[in-house]
Amino acid sequence: MKKIILPTDFSDNSWSAVVYALKLFEEEPCTFYLLHSTLIKALIFSDLSNKLLETIRDDAMTELLKLKKQAEESNTNVNHIFKVVLSTDGLVEAVEETVKKCKADIVVVGTNGASGAKEFFFGSNTVRLIKSLTMCPILVIPHEYNFVVPKQMAFPTDFNRFYSEKELRPLKDLVTLNNSKIRIFHIHVEEKLNDIQEYNMSKLDEYLEPYEHSFHWMPNYTKIATEINVFIRELKINILVMVNYKHSFIENILKEPVIKKLGFHPIIPFLVIPE
Repeated sequence: MKKIILPTDFSDNSWSAVVYALKLFEEEPCTFYLLHSTLIKALIFSDLSNKLLETIRDDAMTELLKLKKQAEESNTNVNHIFKVVLSTDGLVEAVEETVKKCKADIVVVGTNGASGAKEFFFGSNTVRLIKSLTMCPILVIPHEYNFVVPKQMAFPTDFNRFYSEKELRPLKDLVTLNNSKIRIFHIHVEEKLNDIQEYNMSKLDEYLEPYEHSFHWMPNYTKIATEINVFIRELKINILVMVNYKHSFIENILKEPVIKKLGFHPIIPFLVIPE
């Protein structure tokens, strides 16, 4: 069975991610772990009594159980099992511990962006998860995103890096699940590929040989974010997939000041695969 972690703060945003996960893995036997961290609330009330902190945790567990019931009632697969996890650790630590303990395959999370600031890249919790989690991929779901069967997946690369079989496995799993097409795209900044790029491209082609895939060259715009969004719209991409490694686009954009993040917001689900 697939094991899927669903962090929740009981917001509409996190419920959107739950709904997407249920539909994405609709036909798959899965165990879903609904995970909530009470650390933030506990810190806010740290000067108050232990009795109050206990009440906060009891209330959170009540909300988790309500959410579990809601998920079960909106779900049709009898091979879907729901479990609740209440943690007193910070969100990142709670997710890491649960991933390790459950040997999770994927974490599905909402963008956690502030309302009215949808143009921002991600909310701070999601950014911390992407930066810290190295044990399994994270699928980030935009707020109020309506589920579409992911028949088209985009995989941006500059061909300067060799991707291992392990790194490509989450992409292959999603492709197999949905009989999807992989659209590999390269931003055309050089006159021609060098020997290393040619080799990496040929190995990628070889690894993905059993799956329907194609290579695309995009013109070099001023901002990489613009090119990615243009590609997404032109090819009607349903999921964007990237490997998060040193000096990757993901790492670079996570370091930028907020103002520079404008223009690359997650308009579609975004799968981040750790190195």
